[in-house]
Amino acid sequence: MTSKLFKKYAEVYKNTLLKDVIPFWEMHSLDQVNGGYYTCLNRQGVVYDTDKFVWLQGRQAWVFSMLYNKLESKQDWFEISKLGVDFLLKHARSPSGDFYFALNAAGDPLIKPYNIFSDCFAAMALSQYAKAAKNDNIRAVAVEIYRNILSRRSNPKGVFNKHTTTRPLKDFALSMILSNLVLEMEDVLSRKEVDETLDVCITEVMGTFLNEETGLILEYVSEEGSFVDCFEGRLINPGHGLEAMWFMLDIGVRRNDQDLIQKAILVMLSILEFGWDQQHGGLFYFMDLKGHPPQQLEWDQKLWWVHSESLVALAKAFSLSKDQAIWDWYQKVHSYTWGHFPDPEYGEWYGYLNRQGKPHLSLKGGKWKGCFHLPRALFQCWQIFEKLAIDSK
Repeated sequence: MTSKLFKKYAEVYKNTLLKDVIPFWEMHSLDQVNGGYYTCLNRQGVVYDTDKFVWLQGRQAWVFSMLYNKLESKQDWFEISKLGVDFLLKHARSPSGDFYFALNAAGDPLIKPYNIFSDCFAAMALSQYAKAAKNDNIRAVAVEIYRNILSRRSNPKGVFNKHTTTRPLKDFALSMILSNLVLEMEDVLSRKEVDETLDVCITEVMGTFLNEETGLILEYVSEEGSFVDCFEGRLINPGHGLEAMWFMLDIGVRRNDQDLIQKAILVMLSILEFGWDQQHGGLFYFMDLKGHPPQQLEWDQKLWWVHSESLVALAKAFSLSKDQAIWDWYQKVHSYTWGHFPDPEYGEWYGYLNRQGKPHLSLKGGKWKGCFHLPRALFQCWQIFEKLAIDSK
């Protein structure tokens, strides 16, 4: 492993981000009439549905603010972020203060605020945009949203919770997202708020939801934190687990917590061993802890975000550990990902492959895929490999 090799990887990520992925969304997704972004884009980038999903609006606004703040103060990037932030502030918040899940093109509500991740990514976008715009009012709104999210933690879906009290379960996803959200918002929160949230997130991610026997992250546990032998209780989402581990690595670096870093790397290796498709390559979307048939019919698909987040996790883990096993896995995942997801003809990446690695859907964006996981992963990996190249000279 040489500086030249790391520089080569850095260039691949940089060029794909700045010459392929970001231009694709700049060209095809902007709604200059109503504000916000179209995310339902076909293979060529043509809009095939004009509904707007609030969490994807927040995610894309965050991406362009982040690039403006961390990479280059390009006015176009600022204006693209503003297009989404203005749309969110004008249309996306319900009278209760929670964020709708979906709006029509004009911003009228379509789906009620059942999903707290709309709020999470609105807060993330507003905090990053407030930094770019130097706007204290928007910063205050971001903090208000964040605190509202914390107040809903014990029952994120509120009246929209479909489960009865017979088998109450805790969901991993919110603890995972908060692990990253609180670091994203560190500049606008008090030190006490940040540390308290991080303490809880570490306890839940690396304790409550970590199955010590297997080293895997569970998607659901009982309210007391114990394993529940049912469909939800056995559910493993390798992508969620790997994404959460790079959040834990970031926290470990911030706190200089070597034990947390080492534990996260071990969990990462367990997830990769369990989640890798030995027959066709790639990481499964869903798996059952005990090997039973998963209830998700799409369980064996290979998804863009799972592999994007895996590359970030592995690149971060290698930069911190220089461990050969991590490097071997990085190369394995990199080879599969870059060999299957990019679309050299029309740009950007396919989101959904079948088990054999062929495009299952040709779309570049939809209800769940937008401008977020891929550009974030490309930016993160570019920065990591660029630093590795410099450090290894």
